[in-house]
Amino acid sequence: MTTSMFCASRCKFCWRGQKAPVSEEWYGPIDSPEHIINYSIEEHLKLLTGFDGMGVENTNKTAREERDNIKHVALSLTGEPITYPHINEILQAFHKRRISTFLVTNAQYPEQMEKIENVTQLYLSIDAPNKTLLKQIDNPLLPDFWERTLQSLDLLKTRTYRTCIRLTLIKNENMTDLEGYANLIRKGSPDVIELKSYVWVGSSQKIYKVENMPFIEDMENFTNQLLELLPEYEFIKTHLPSRAILLAKKSLDKKVWINFPKFFELIENNQKFNTEDYSSPIIIPNV
Repeated sequence: MTTSMFCASRCKFCWRGQKAPVSEEWYGPIDSPEHIINYSIEEHLKLLTGFDGMGVENTNKTAREERDNIKHVALSLTGEPITYPHINEILQAFHKRRISTFLVTNAQYPEQMEKIENVTQLYLSIDAPNKTLLKQIDNPLLPDFWERTLQSLDLLKTRTYRTCIRLTLIKNENMTDLEGYANLIRKGSPDVIELKSYVWVGSSQKIYKVENMPFIEDMENFTNQLLELLPEYEFIKTHLPSRAILLAKKSLDKKVWINFPKFFELIENNQKFNTEDYSSPIIIPNV
């Protein structure tokens, strides 16, 4: 789900298209966190009514039970969710329901980042290694977009909850200047790095070609070169269907699995904690 329909960028690789609403700041009414959560869950469950089997008796009982037990929320999908004025309050409200939170932001609102006390994982989308390419790819509205990006990275480094920098890689456009990427990643010092292939879907098909999607071999080659510049990180896993690769700090000792019960225990006991406190080792076969 998302807490905002507008964004401060018109990223060329976005599936939403160039007619999606944009704004430098919040506008319009401000719904309460509980209102947003309740209606999001209601609409989500409507989408999954098929698990009821339309009267068929032998439907999957486990799937029906899981449908009603919502455990995770990704504040992403469309718009820039962090612009919601009550972003910290809605995260707290989700946690009270024991729903984990994954928040994605395009690093344009550091003042909103500062509000966030706890989130299960905070993603910063870094779509280019330098100012020139970022302007070309993201088409930001804010004139000080680069300064905001750098400020967001500085803040990311100070967060104690789990952090991630996501690189959406576009062949023949932003798979360059690895030194630039490495410098930005060191500045933000995220716990994990997600390298994800651009996907030729939605309105981005009007701008790019299918050839702009990197093959997994391209992704692996880029990753290996990046790791040479970031010896403090190591390869964790490749997910072939997504053409995505996960890296993590060596200091985590491969403990990259989120222990959700532990996360909520720390929240409920009002304890100070860091990423390691709710991270666990797990062996996952490559897909």
